[in-house]
Amino acid sequence: MLKDSERGGPTIPDPEMLPQHVAVIMDGNGRWATDRGLPRLEGHRQGANVVRDITTFCCEIGIGYLTLYSFSVQNWQRPPAEVAGLMNLLEDYCRDEKETLMKNRVRLTTIGRLDRLPDSTRKAVLLLCEETDGNDGMLLTLALDYGGREELVCAFQEVAFEIERGVISAKSVDASLLRERLTTSEIPDPDLVLRTSGELRVSNFLLWQIAYAEFVFLESYWPDLTREDFAAAIEEYTTRQRRFGGLESRSPNERLDDLDAGPDERN
Repeated sequence: MLKDSERGGPTIPDPEMLPQHVAVIMDGNGRWATDRGLPRLEGHRQGANVVRDITTFCCEIGIGYLTLYSFSVQNWQRPPAEVAGLMNLLEDYCRDEKETLMKNRVRLTTIGRLDRLPDSTRKAVLLLCEETDGNDGMLLTLALDYGGREELVCAFQEVAFEIERGVISAKSVDASLLRERLTTSEIPDPDLVLRTSGELRVSNFLLWQIAYAEFVFLESYWPDLTREDFAAAIEEYTTRQRRFGGLESRSPNERLDDLDAGPDERN
């Protein structure tokens, strides 16, 4: 099932076993810097370098969708200087990574609220999304000013308004209708969720979408993450049997959307 990269890099699974969509909670940037006696922003800067490498690696091995938890709603509570530094790093990323994204045919998109970002940051993000819109390779999604609960509240409000206006009836509301109101409605739900830094929580990330995702938690801080670490996480994913609430074991790359899913199994 496993084969060595032709370039002597990490071992990767057979393409047919790869997850279609990997979502990543990139945690540990600040602690990485603190452990080295550096300003926290240096950890975020090194983390941005890892984003470049992992994004490129995902393109090389054939991942179709990569979603990165880049800035949460709760991150606004951090010290103003750190927030400002993060916004500047985001602008730098948008300016410096265009060549890499274009070379790898990556299309960039975002979820979350862009309206609260500084004007220059928002413009830089939107410009890069526009410049890469014609690419036909992997879809890279940055979750910016994003929160899973906040996304669900907006979706529920939209449905409530439609019911109030008589556009739909309450009885017509089901999981499929709610999913269409999410910002990720045109993206497959994640197959694999990765979190670094040893923390064992989802931190308000894609709460609806990860209902049947497989989770791999890594001890490494995000700035220390290597291609080998990422490949090992994918290899772990390929060993999982996904049941989607049923009793029959299914291959890791079989998706819930392809199944006639029923309620969760109960003992």
